[in-house]
Amino acid sequence: MTRDDHAAIDDLPPLREVIRRHGLQAKKSLGQNYLLDLNLTGRIARAAGPLDGVTVIEVGPGPGGLTRALLANGARRVVAIERDRRAIAALVEIAECHAGRVEAIEADALTFDPRPYLDGGSARIVANLPYNIATALLTGWLTVEPWPPWYDRLVLMFQREVAERIVAAPGGKTYGRLSVLVQWRCEAKILFDIAPSAFVPPPKVKSSLVQFVPRAEPLPVDRRALERVTAAAFGQRRKMLRQSLKSLGADPLKLVASAGLEPTARAEEISVAGFVALARAFANNSTPKRRASTNAGA
Repeated sequence: MTRDDHAAIDDLPPLREVIRRHGLQAKKSLGQNYLLDLNLTGRIARAAGPLDGVTVIEVGPGPGGLTRALLANGARRVVAIERDRRAIAALVEIAECHAGRVEAIEADALTFDPRPYLDGGSARIVANLPYNIATALLTGWLTVEPWPPWYDRLVLMFQREVAERIVAAPGGKTYGRLSVLVQWRCEAKILFDIAPSAFVPPPKVKSSLVQFVPRAEPLPVDRRALERVTAAAFGQRRKMLRQSLKSLGADPLKLVASAGLEPTARAEEISVAGFVALARAFANNSTPKRRASTNAGA
């Protein structure tokens, strides 16, 4: 952090004052739980890796605690996507103290495309996500095309329960469709947990910071075929594959045999590679002349 960065941070009012002045009391309908501890936001920013020269996409910045930390740790720019109009003025104040390094955009992150704001440089998504849309946002970022994606890393806050599903290995109850999609396209790991007491207002559950590093070359498969196969298998996860895959409209025994799997296996027992093999068999059965692609969905 430069001397100017220190000075800019010192010039900003305390976050609780920002909340009071702008009427930013957290709204449950927006999934808002603010992080006001600057030591903690600094830890999250450092966990996002070196930020020099990086444009950071932040979703749901609220009063801007994490925004300040990202700037202090060297982010070239922060594109702050905020649905709550009340927070925009607070974010503009940060931008004014940081020579235009913050761009506050009032938008719904579920439909907003940040790519036009990246100026062709390196991009990273770092956010304390609103929990009510966190899984939907993650799924959207994991299914962008082409792949590898426009971001080099995701560092995101989730409820601990969701974080456990993201990194779950085959064989457990938390392993599911999200686990397969994430681990097919990324290397994911939980960095650390955060207690409910760290948030205002405190949520009812523990939270976890999760890092996702995109795989340059995921196992080649049509993404839509993988999504359909995992939906069918985990949609009836207690049943054997020979039964749960019937909803695909193809002969499940033939699919399972082509993938080298056992028809008596259940979804939670199948590895990511096993699901990829199953999706390839399904894609070939559905459209024999169509080639599967690593970059998916074509």
